[in-house]
Amino acid sequence: MEGKDRVYLCIDLKSFYASVECAARGLDPFTTNLVVADPDRTDTTICLAITPAMKALGIPNRCRVFQIPPEVDYIMAKPRMRHYMQVSAQIYGIYLRYVSPQDIYAYSIDECFIDATPYLRLYRKSPRELAVMLMDAVREETGICATAGIGTNLFLAKVALDITAKHVRDNIGFLDEQGFRQTIWTHRPLTDIWNIGPGIARRLAKYRVYDLKGVTELDPETLYAEFGANAEYLIDHAWGLEPCTIAQIQAYQPQSNSISNGQVLSCDYTFDEARMVLREMVEDSALDLVKRNLVTDRIQLSLGYSFDTSAPPSREPVFVGEHGVRSASRFAGHTGGSRKLPERTNSAKALLGYFLDLYDQTTRTDRPVRRISLGMGDLVDQDLATVDLFTNVEERERERKLAQAMLAVKDRFGKNAMIKATSLQEKATARERNEMVGGHHG
Repeated sequence: MEGKDRVYLCIDLKSFYASVECAARGLDPFTTNLVVADPDRTDTTICLAITPAMKALGIPNRCRVFQIPPEVDYIMAKPRMRHYMQVSAQIYGIYLRYVSPQDIYAYSIDECFIDATPYLRLYRKSPRELAVMLMDAVREETGICATAGIGTNLFLAKVALDITAKHVRDNIGFLDEQGFRQTIWTHRPLTDIWNIGPGIARRLAKYRVYDLKGVTELDPETLYAEFGANAEYLIDHAWGLEPCTIAQIQAYQPQSNSISNGQVLSCDYTFDEARMVLREMVEDSALDLVKRNLVTDRIQLSLGYSFDTSAPPSREPVFVGEHGVRSASRFAGHTGGSRKLPERTNSAKALLGYFLDLYDQTTRTDRPVRRISLGMGDLVDQDLATVDLFTNVEERERERKLAQAMLAVKDRFGKNAMIKATSLQEKATARERNEMVGGHHG
């Protein structure tokens, strides 16, 4: 490994939610059958995590409850998102005892990247020994088992974690560029590779490309024609290259930003019922804009529809991977779109009008709705809000002050301390969502 400029670790907390629940019960996740899922929901609900013991039985991660074989006895743990966040913060604190925060990038609640380069000499350890030191500290203090990938860049560290670490006894994988070409170039399916999803894999399959070696052999002009600027990332990763560093990630400032709000509905919703939920979501997002002193002039809406049970299952699955087989043949699809607004605003009244117009123009009335997501983009400081001769400045100021008063009440007494009367209706979701963390009761 001498001659390589940098060494990175990518550490993942194995079956994190399930392992946290086992640790709380004094159980071993490698011998205990436990799933993290809400027992108050139907058996079609997705398991947020299952223990390694259940994975060893061939049960796919993120399966639905009804997909667990009936002969398997298991414990069902209700999700506790706030607790998982606390444990994640505790583990991050453990890393900070060994590594400076400028050399850590938290990729998710259970995964992080560490630039190990300056610490190899400090602790007089090899990259593998440094990974073991961190993993052992986490295991001893929390009972959570970790896996790690070691690479000469961030991409190789991630691929070493996702693919190589799963097939070695110490749960630590290593990849440099040479090893990557020897072991990963011909790995299939492509969707196991970081940042290559089913959509990219399908588009590459049009050119008879089914692995990264095939990407390196394809004419770059063809890739740029198919993927545009994103082809550059695909080509770099196919060769095992990644110039980006943790320092660059932490220093990155986006040219524009956005907020999003989405939910999966617990049952089928009619056109009018979903419209009511959309109103709640827009009002909530508008309050978020006011709280951040931002305005928007671009909106986006997406609606997903219920499964079409009358359609026969597909003979050829769209995607086979760690989370099982995914087939789009029985799904009714989605609708929506985006709009450039004629003004920059954070007015709930104005944004409601724009979103409801978009909803009415694009949403199907013949299919029940199951997913709603919205976004507001091109956010700028509210001092840049649009004002013209037709703007009622006094009315807008009254609305803004009312929104600030609502935020003050919610911050002090809870989000449900002040709600609209429509949120008391049977199919409204705002009150329940206000008590959730990450879509689950805390």
